[in-house]
Amino acid sequence: MDAVTFSDIEAAAGRLAGLAVVTPLIESPTLNDRLGGRVLLKPETLQRAGAFKFRGAMNRISRLTGDERRRGVIACSSGNHAQGVALAARMVGAPAVIVMPSDAPAMKVGNTRDYGARVIFYDRYTEDREAIVEGLAAEGGLTIVWPFDDPDVIAGQGTVGLELAGQARAAGATLELVLGPLGGGGLMAGVATAVKHLSPETRVFGVEPDAFDDTSRSLDSGEREKVDPAARSICDALQSPSPGAITFPINQRTLAGVLTVTDAQVAEAIRYAYTTLKLVVEPGGVVGLAALLAGKIELAGGAAGVVLSGGNIDPALFASILAGDL
Repeated sequence: MDAVTFSDIEAAAGRLAGLAVVTPLIESPTLNDRLGGRVLLKPETLQRAGAFKFRGAMNRISRLTGDERRRGVIACSSGNHAQGVALAARMVGAPAVIVMPSDAPAMKVGNTRDYGARVIFYDRYTEDREAIVEGLAAEGGLTIVWPFDDPDVIAGQGTVGLELAGQARAAGATLELVLGPLGGGGLMAGVATAVKHLSPETRVFGVEPDAFDDTSRSLDSGEREKVDPAARSICDALQSPSPGAITFPINQRTLAGVLTVTDAQVAEAIRYAYTTLKLVVEPGGVVGLAALLAGKIELAGGAAGVVLSGGNIDPALFASILAGDL
């Protein structure tokens, strides 16, 4: 039996109704002209807490029992899942503890605390975040809300694909491609499950930073590969050490492939999004657009849906990218 079904995503959409923002699908004639086809952008930058992660967090947390809510939740995240969990927990009245890497963007840390969560730091390069979370959860009786390897989280993220497919149809577009970011794989596992159910002919691609190409290598080998501990990228949101145990089989079955982009290509896409599209997108959130702009895949007159997954970019990094320093 599939870990996450289309029915699970429909049920998640029902739970999120009135809670998550139904983000729009937007189109730029300038971008269409540059790429030679229709590009339909799904700006989850406009989602609550500034990223798609609120969807999965809220879907999972809304299913807690009364006792679980009283005891609280714990999660690990570099920022977007952290903010999503903190906000969702506050909305249902549950305490939240978030384990964050010590080099997480200051804005994401600040926002997480502003939503009422307690933040505990760890070193992402030398410490095991899962072990830290599991230890704290056992000690405090907390419910773990994993960032991607949870069926309820994946189903919540799948509502992005559910909306995207319906909005594209309403816009008169037949989607040949859908692109979105790949970290642990929860977003694309959900999006691909929804899109392939509604539009089986659409090819769905994940996009990774070239230094964090673990899913790409995993699809080639058939096994879950790990990221080189020495790898670095400006895409802080896409630095999971390996694909998820639940997400990988889904992505293995549903994705047409994985594209990779360099930090320089990501920076160029951030500049393009800001100057031409008037959108503020964080590095990990813009990789789908970066792949198109860099010619990693051709539209050839067709239509592509692109998930811009988050807009929580560090102000200093944003200024540096706009100045052309990256």
